[in-house]
Amino acid sequence: MKGRLRRKASLVLSMIAAVVVLLSACTSGSGGSMSSSEGASNRAKNSSSGSAAEVDRAAPGAIELDPYEISIYVPGATTEDIPVVEEAINAYLKDKINATVKLNFIDWNNYQNKTNLMITSGEKFDLFYMANWLGYPDAAVKGMLLPVDDLIEKYGQAIKPNLNMVYQTGAKVNGKLYGVPSNKEYASNQALLIRKDIMDKYGFNANEIQTYHDFGRWFKIIKENERELVPFAGINDMEWAILSKFEPIGNYFGVLDKEANDLKVIDMFQSPKYLEIVKQAREWYTAGYIVKDAATTQVTREELMKNGKVATMMNGAKPGIDKEKTIMTGRDLVQIDFSKPYTSTGDVTGALLTIPNTSADPERVMMFLNLLYSDKYLLNLIDWGVEGKHYVKVSDNVIDFPQGVDATTVGYSAQGDQWIFGNQFNSYLFKSEDPDKWKKLISFNESAIISKALGFSFDPTPVQNEISACLTTMNQYFIGLSSGSLDPDKYVPELVKKLKANGLDKIIAEKQRQLNVWVAHGK
Repeated sequence: MKGRLRRKASLVLSMIAAVVVLLSACTSGSGGSMSSSEGASNRAKNSSSGSAAEVDRAAPGAIELDPYEISIYVPGATTEDIPVVEEAINAYLKDKINATVKLNFIDWNNYQNKTNLMITSGEKFDLFYMANWLGYPDAAVKGMLLPVDDLIEKYGQAIKPNLNMVYQTGAKVNGKLYGVPSNKEYASNQALLIRKDIMDKYGFNANEIQTYHDFGRWFKIIKENERELVPFAGINDMEWAILSKFEPIGNYFGVLDKEANDLKVIDMFQSPKYLEIVKQAREWYTAGYIVKDAATTQVTREELMKNGKVATMMNGAKPGIDKEKTIMTGRDLVQIDFSKPYTSTGDVTGALLTIPNTSADPERVMMFLNLLYSDKYLLNLIDWGVEGKHYVKVSDNVIDFPQGVDATTVGYSAQGDQWIFGNQFNSYLFKSEDPDKWKKLISFNESAIISKALGFSFDPTPVQNEISACLTTMNQYFIGLSSGSLDPDKYVPELVKKLKANGLDKIIAEKQRQLNVWVAHGK
């Protein structure tokens, strides 16, 4: 989220596990995996005489390029008007870089597995969404992603001036960039999103809220008076409470305490703060404040909110997240922050567009990325669709749905995930959003506490077996504990015992060692 840990937190565990499998496949030399040198060789074979790689790009607009289709994969729902938007984008790109695009949206539940399979099988594609919590540093180290520093220098001249230095330093792996971060918030905090009609009906006051514990008073009132509403989604929502207290280092097997803001790697599962969070979840679950099947359902928080099943949900936050989720769910939501802005490596690498080592023309892909940072028309085509069909202009930078269309019936949008693409400060605002949203986002970034470990990326290779074993164990407990369906007094000690037997202490020691080396070498 941002850095997006900022999105689909309930998928983090399965995605981390999939990354471990992916890395094993990519280092074994089997299964059709492709090394960085092999990828370069294949690109040389596949590129035609008119490819971007073979021409002087000092003046790219002056030289004829052969047509090229850029195949893009991002998470999101497939909507009926994607071909309409592709057609508009392709007509526009022809005179720019003589390229077309193929937009492939994969639902969040399947995104990790699908892109993993594509990479390990050597499938040709050109651009895809990556993030720290999806294994960005590990994929970079293993040669699955192309370094982009030189490509940015040659073909991405508009990117660096529009990208804060926090991104340019914090998103590097071993001194190189392996993706282009989305230009948006590089800090995050956590918030409860509550339906405005419920808040107004019962006179809830945001000033009453000091910590996440205080939401329980509101949940009680909702439970007693709203028979058709569950007070709190709880579909791993409490992971946002966990993230308000801890900074994961690649995974939860060794974290930093945000409030201490030091460089001591600790065992989160034995921390009093973790135990406090899962005990709160258990209390709310047994009181009937949380969806009963929160630990197992495949329905998202947003879908429950859209369908009128829940009154509140937690989310990673920034200024205006309530209005973004209002557009997504069709429910007027209010944002109640319960933590302070914080910037970590996970935040600045929460949304990157990366080029896999199977791309046949990474130079052309970088030209496209350059346009996403400099060309407002193109960015908003991808973000919102075709003007007049998917949105109408209210003013120069403000839009609304066309008459008779709403969030549930519009034929295309980036499904609330516009933050994935390019320079978001060029994206239109909906009329329901704060007109000063982008100014407030800049202030939000500038106010953030900066992690002392910003820019550090953990290499899991020395303890990969231990991580795999611990993931298997954690998957049995984590979601049940964070949703309140498992009793922490019984199951947290059981979890800790099994994690230690699987090598948790060794993982923590290795993280501390690497972090100490990183500090000693001047970060």
